[in-house]
Amino acid sequence: MATTPIRSQNVQQAGRMKKDESFLGKLGGTLVRKKKAKEVSDLQEEGKNAINTPLSPTPTDIHPEDTMLEENEERTMIEPNSKEEAKFKELIKVLIDWINDVLVEERIIVKSLEEDLYDGQVLQKLLEKLANRKLNVAEVTQSEIGQKQKLQTVLESVNDLLRPQGWAIKWSVDSIHRKKMVAILHLLVALAMHFRAPIRLPEHVSVQVVVVRKREGILQTSHVTEEFTSTTEMMMGRFERDAFDTLFDHAPDKLNVVKKSLITFVNKHLNKLNLEVTELETQFADGVYLVLLMGLLEDYFVPLYNFYLTPESFEQKVIHKSIVES
Repeated sequence: MATTPIRSQNVQQAGRMKKDESFLGKLGGTLVRKKKAKEVSDLQEEGKNAINTPLSPTPTDIHPEDTMLEENEERTMIEPNSKEEAKFKELIKVLIDWINDVLVEERIIVKSLEEDLYDGQVLQKLLEKLANRKLNVAEVTQSEIGQKQKLQTVLESVNDLLRPQGWAIKWSVDSIHRKKMVAILHLLVALAMHFRAPIRLPEHVSVQVVVVRKREGILQTSHVTEEFTSTTEMMMGRFERDAFDTLFDHAPDKLNVVKKSLITFVNKHLNKLNLEVTELETQFADGVYLVLLMGLLEDYFVPLYNFYLTPESFEQKVIHKSIVES
């Protein structure tokens, strides 16, 4: 009879000990979580301090994810002052209005380049409309993997169009999907210039960009200038396209018909000098027939001592080019 109270007391003490241990465990877990949260906060603060150095004229508004870098990783962001420049805002507005005009029949309205273009849906429709071709991609996709796959297909098609024209590719699937305005603007300006968009891009638009890199565990920053447009003359002149570009793009099967018509036209005049052309590419390459044809068409005679009937060097062919241009 005397042992019962002792057992009861032992059970109660054991219960209290378990409860205390449980409480301490929870308290310990909470403290660990708070410590980890503080470490993340401190790391983010370190990133901001590294960027907002005295070398930077104004503090740069950055996202926390832009300071969480792996070793040798790099992030970029536009300085706030650049975003407020009138020409920068005008460029964005002109491009948005252009996209909406092109896609008006698709009932697509773009309000923000970052928010509306990152998943590839609008870019797909824009390229299909401009290039008059259908891309083999899923119409709607919500997953990040699906969006990046769509972007990959769209950007590969864009790059195939622009690389032969000498464009430097300043965009990627990752930069577009992460809504990086610099990459998006480079892409849209290139498309507008390539497809001769009926818009006037503002001249000399550029922004200051902060580049953040992680080297040996330390965040390093630098500032670079990204230029989107130059002068109207340079932008339009570099990619001036003519009727033959249109033939190559949209009706290559009709090119031979055009060549035959040109050969007939050329021979109609060169036959007066007992000359005949069968291949435009080879027989006009040295400029001799072109000089003679220009004289016949403009009703003047080029003295034989002013050019070479059988040019033997590149310099002699250049002389023929100067005669035609004059």
